[in-house]
Amino acid sequence: MIDARKLLDQFLGSQVPGMQGTVKDRATQAINLARDNPMATSAIAGVLLGTKTGRQVAGNALALGGLAAIAGLGYQAYKNYRDGNQPQPTSQSTQQAEPQFLPPPSDSGFSTAPAVASNDFTLSLVRAMIAAARADGHIDDVERQRILGKVQEAGVGSEAEAFFQRELANPVDLDAIVASAKTEEQRVQVYTASRLAIEPDSRAERGYLDLLAGRLGLADALVDHIEATVAGAKVQL
Repeated sequence: MIDARKLLDQFLGSQVPGMQGTVKDRATQAINLARDNPMATSAIAGVLLGTKTGRQVAGNALALGGLAAIAGLGYQAYKNYRDGNQPQPTSQSTQQAEPQFLPPPSDSGFSTAPAVASNDFTLSLVRAMIAAARADGHIDDVERQRILGKVQEAGVGSEAEAFFQRELANPVDLDAIVASAKTEEQRVQVYTASRLAIEPDSRAERGYLDLLAGRLGLADALVDHIEATVAGAKVQL
């Protein structure tokens, strides 16, 4: 069985070998590695997207691990929405330090405990990110083979390689992605993961995210909070 948590860490570049120092130092090193050599971090999202987005997850989000980063950002957006706050993206230009993010509370629906975030749901988050990466249609047959070659270089294992091959070869199953989210908290995480995967700078990408939000039944105000929170979690490379 695929270890979905490990795969999600590899997808986001959370497993970075040879990094030392403080949380901020590790995050900065991860950003530099992802920019200079995505495969050094096993950042599979970087392989799928290249340098097109020009952004990378900031602060300690990478150090938290892929699932905790997604769940933590989703929780922060959801809490701000439920508290009636206005969406306020973090401004990198006004901060002396990179933003620091907390894992979600263990007693919430955003908990990363296996009883709440199953392996199947975590794998669905990876599927959601791949689907978002495919939204602009830039992955043709030639590009798919290039990506699969890079995935093989990343050393994710034969089962995970076969998973990526299926996900890239078959049509996006949006119904399955949406159905995998059984609670509102999980629906928030699916959208958060998808938004983390891309910068929606094309009509196709923006249209996909709007469609996904609608299919997930997320309120417009909640989507605005997720957008603001994810925007604040990224820095320019």
